[in-house]
Amino acid sequence: MPKRTAVIDIGSNSARLVIYQRSSRYGFHLICQQKSRVRIGEGAYAQEGRLQSVGVRRAYGAISSFAQTIREYKVRKVLCVATSALRDAPNRSEFISLIRKDFGLNIKVIDGKKEAYFSALAAKNLLPIRDGITIDIGGGSTDMALLRDGKIIDTYSLNIGTVRIKELFSDRNMSLSKAKDYILEQLKALPTSFKSKTAVGIGGTTRALSRSIIINRNYPLDKIHAFSYSYIDERKWIKQIIESDIKKLSKYNIKKNRFDTIREGVSIFDAVLEYIGAKKVISSGVGVREGVFLHDLLRGDGFRFPPGINPSITSILDRFDLLSLPVGNRHKTANALYQILKDNLEIEGNYANELHNALRLSNIGKMLTIYKEHQHAFYIAMQELNYGFTHEQMVLIALLLRSKGDSLYYKPLYTEYKKLLPSKKTVKWLCFIYTLTLIINENSTDAKISFRYKDGILYIYSDKNLYLAREEIKYMQKPKGLDIEVIDGRSEDKLEWN
Repeated sequence: MPKRTAVIDIGSNSARLVIYQRSSRYGFHLICQQKSRVRIGEGAYAQEGRLQSVGVRRAYGAISSFAQTIREYKVRKVLCVATSALRDAPNRSEFISLIRKDFGLNIKVIDGKKEAYFSALAAKNLLPIRDGITIDIGGGSTDMALLRDGKIIDTYSLNIGTVRIKELFSDRNMSLSKAKDYILEQLKALPTSFKSKTAVGIGGTTRALSRSIIINRNYPLDKIHAFSYSYIDERKWIKQIIESDIKKLSKYNIKKNRFDTIREGVSIFDAVLEYIGAKKVISSGVGVREGVFLHDLLRGDGFRFPPGINPSITSILDRFDLLSLPVGNRHKTANALYQILKDNLEIEGNYANELHNALRLSNIGKMLTIYKEHQHAFYIAMQELNYGFTHEQMVLIALLLRSKGDSLYYKPLYTEYKKLLPSKKTVKWLCFIYTLTLIINENSTDAKISFRYKDGILYIYSDKNLYLAREEIKYMQKPKGLDIEVIDGRSEDKLEWN
């Protein structure tokens, strides 16, 4: 059975369980996710941090259910961490001992800097980012990390979290303006090096805010991970959420289960973004739990994926490309074709990587059925192509997978995702290159292919017979003004028949 790892994250606001299944050395996917708003820190911040029975009872019940799920999934390894509420609690050892005795789980209480490190480890490995500041807003603390050239340079933890601000200010009928003064005072302790135009939002508050912006914008892709927005452009919307009456938060696309702490959380986020000089925000669907998992997975690799390894691509191939069909010269052919057309026809931008990744995934739809395999491939990619790509890259790769010989591109999908795609002309050329490469490759995987372009004609040279490819090329859709001539080692011309 493939190795399964569970991570339990006990935060001040929520307790979460995730279970990952390994499909190969670097391939993994999420197979279970559970969450409970245990509020283990409820009442603690007004009682010198001591855990109160109301929160402990909820946490105990949630962990009991997590333990049952772990048994049912036959998990081999369990990693359990606790953050702000437990590390601040003088009576935490009693709770930790109780959980160990009743469920056999060893809770590791991590400090704020370690919490920031785990979040940053997840972000730098699973987001298309090398420089910026990660901001993980929890119930009791806000933990930050400075990234430079893909390395974690420094981490810092501030005692400002959604539950902490709620109990110290909102629950005492004190205005959020006073809470902001408190937040700004805490921010003064932040090292002066923590300045960046790019911020990575981590945690439930920032995900709820991103979802709100996505709906308000009519953004075409319903995916929070790697969603990005301009802080300047969205600041008015952010301010409106902060100042909204709690009963009117649904107007801002906030779910009801977030009403009680969203204003406090967004107040913290807004203050931090302004303080560090952020211009752009990238939303992260990953955080401490993924960081804990990756710290275990990548401990022999310097806590980063090796060059050329993308965990989403690896996982998709592990699960959906089981036919082991020969790749042959596919990528070499595509690169040559892309370059000659780009040089002669001035195709805008550089999309060689997207083309390369689409070709790697071109067989994933066949495992379901060869009928409509290109449609299956599109939907698999849209759901599973999450880590290490921008939304623009995700959609373009998926659209290439959706293309086939009888059309240059699928118009309804281009129209739906137009905001995230290159120009129609560029998309047509990329789909043409992708489809033509597959036609040539499926006819002869080991043929030596070269191209020449002159006066609107693309000449394809092959040392092997491309009989079936010639048939398909004859009827395939081509960009306007382009003709194709195939010059190959034609076996039928050598046939002697009277």
